[in-house]
Amino acid sequence: MFHTPIYRDLSRSLRDVVGDKTATQFARLGVNTVDDLVRHVPRRYIAGSQMTSFETLVPGEEVAVVARVERTDVKFGARTRVETILSDGTNEKLRVTLFVPPKKDRIKDYWAGLLKPGVRGIFIGKVGEFNDQLQLTHPDFVILDGARITAKKDSDRAQKQAAIQRVTQRATMIGLYPATGKLPTWVIADTISMVLPTIHGDTLPDWVVREAQVPPLEEALREVHEPVSLDHAERGIERLRFDEAFGIQLAMAHRRATLASETATPRPRRAGGILDALDARLPFELTDGQKLIGDTIFEELAGAQPMHRLLQGEVGSGKTVVALRAMLAVVDAGGQAVLVAPTEVLAKQHYQSITAMLGDLGQGGMLGTHPDATSVALLTGSLSTAERREALNRIVTGEAGIVIGTHALFSDPVEFFDLGLVIIDEQHRFGVDQRAALNAKAANKPHMLVMTATPIPRSIAMTIFGDLTVSELRDRPRGRAEVQTVFVNTYTHPAWVERAWERIREEVAAGRQAFIVCPAISPDEKTVEGERRPTAVTELANRLAAGPLKGLNLGIVHGKQPSDERDREMAAFVAGKTDVLVATTVIEVGVDVPNASVMVVMDADRFGISQLHQLRGRIGRGAHPGLCLLMAPLTGEEPTAIQRLDAVAGSTDGFQLAEIDLAIRREGDVLGAGQSGGSSLKILRLADVDLIEHAKGLAERVMRDERAGDDPLLADLIAKAERVAAGEWLEKG
Repeated sequence: MFHTPIYRDLSRSLRDVVGDKTATQFARLGVNTVDDLVRHVPRRYIAGSQMTSFETLVPGEEVAVVARVERTDVKFGARTRVETILSDGTNEKLRVTLFVPPKKDRIKDYWAGLLKPGVRGIFIGKVGEFNDQLQLTHPDFVILDGARITAKKDSDRAQKQAAIQRVTQRATMIGLYPATGKLPTWVIADTISMVLPTIHGDTLPDWVVREAQVPPLEEALREVHEPVSLDHAERGIERLRFDEAFGIQLAMAHRRATLASETATPRPRRAGGILDALDARLPFELTDGQKLIGDTIFEELAGAQPMHRLLQGEVGSGKTVVALRAMLAVVDAGGQAVLVAPTEVLAKQHYQSITAMLGDLGQGGMLGTHPDATSVALLTGSLSTAERREALNRIVTGEAGIVIGTHALFSDPVEFFDLGLVIIDEQHRFGVDQRAALNAKAANKPHMLVMTATPIPRSIAMTIFGDLTVSELRDRPRGRAEVQTVFVNTYTHPAWVERAWERIREEVAAGRQAFIVCPAISPDEKTVEGERRPTAVTELANRLAAGPLKGLNLGIVHGKQPSDERDREMAAFVAGKTDVLVATTVIEVGVDVPNASVMVVMDADRFGISQLHQLRGRIGRGAHPGLCLLMAPLTGEEPTAIQRLDAVAGSTDGFQLAEIDLAIRREGDVLGAGQSGGSSLKILRLADVDLIEHAKGLAERVMRDERAGDDPLLADLIAKAERVAAGEWLEKG
């Protein structure tokens, strides 16, 4: 697989270097190869001259502190104990307790000499508490002021101290690595120092390194792991970040070039067909965004190369109409279109809304329908055998020009008559292999439209969807009411809870309806010890029905209900028979009830920004102003949660909220595991938009360069990057 010596060296399993036991510990940090190891960068650096402030220490935290010894006492007993008091240069103190073999011979002189007052050292361990004082129990340490490690019978400690001393003597700055209790930072540093001399060469060609204006790999690795200054360390880390960005962008550029070489059956728009018939009878005017994106899609469908477009739309912006018009253009051209949804609830909602918009245009084969009418088939896992057989027959014969379904569409028995367009809704919930399986059901490459109702930050769009052309649908259909969002801190304002229920009664009295969203289904769901118990749908619904909302018609919807029961509850709410729907996030997308004007989200701090924005999008879909109350009992010790809720309350712009979300959350929360077996991003920060754009531009230039086709380094880099790029990175939910 690998063409070059450096890639063969970097791809070596860490087990071949450190053995099974240590490799198992490294694997828990996501470090499995030599390449993973050298790209495992310190989370911060400390200098030997820099004292650590003890005010920042938190019990339970693994730390490495630079401190000065204030005094040391050796106490003999059943267990000989060395007690040292450390100072950070202020009045703050930290106790260090060491348990040593109970031999009195010269042991007091040894420890009193090693940890004598005034010397500085690095002490590495977990912060604990004893008698209300912070302490480190049995930490690893090394003295920085020229003390030499002497041979002792405590050979394990001697080896540890010798390793730490090797680490501290190699560089002016000392890196503190992401570590575990069984794999401390000094072991990681010592292992890296062992493999660094074996790495020769670069993973990028010289001409690309020059174009990128980054240091060569060997130099960068020395600057990262053995830096002489923070500036040098950051320069080295920047090269490694560029490597990740460039690798992904090169894979995307390679994929775009491959897609451009494929052929698809052109599906030009036909005048006077079913699409024109739909446009003529739409009860609303298309927004400028819907028209513009529609025209772009029609132009691409008419081409001989397969369309690969990502449509990300603001909540309530009308993506379904854009998708339906694209499907009808393909039907007019003699092909079939399929819309795949991640859940059966959403697939059924798409089916209901699309057949409602089509009317008799979706009743092909029946007497008295439009001459260009087609048929719409629904295929989900819950169909009876007879229903499934009928749907499959309508699909394979071409009777159904539009097919809507779930993962059931990926199975082998599903055959299409002439699949021309694949639309993936909420694309991040589908894996690469599943999408490929659907593509394989077409005689020629079908056109592809990927949709997401969760606006994506620009850096993620470039990184994860770099092989797709992006369209943004930002404007909302005319006539939609505004939605006011209020964060209610029920810890500081508990009386506002009752006011929320009164507000719902007022809306219902005015003929409106309400949603109440809870994070849990039942009160017996497991929680982490010490964690606040989440509000449950079943418990809250019963309490409200017997109390604040007594006399109103309440419905319940959640993911564990039988599908027919859930459908009945939803249908009753849509029909206006239910006043209040108490639900989990199953109503997050696709639910369209124009009469719903108020939403209360319980324990709103348990939801992410994009999820809250999606939930809020269920109200204000008609002419009535909406009110969304985000309720959470926050004490002030949850600053990130308060920041998230304030952000949602302060903006209705999903694209702006997506960028705020990315700024607040760690990349590890935004990106998930790579589905294809590759790893996720390691140090590239998705906030590095400029770096990613620079890498993208360079990747496009490299792909056009005549030297690229014969360069084995680039071939290896593309192969590696495509394994990563193929992963299902966007967070589910």
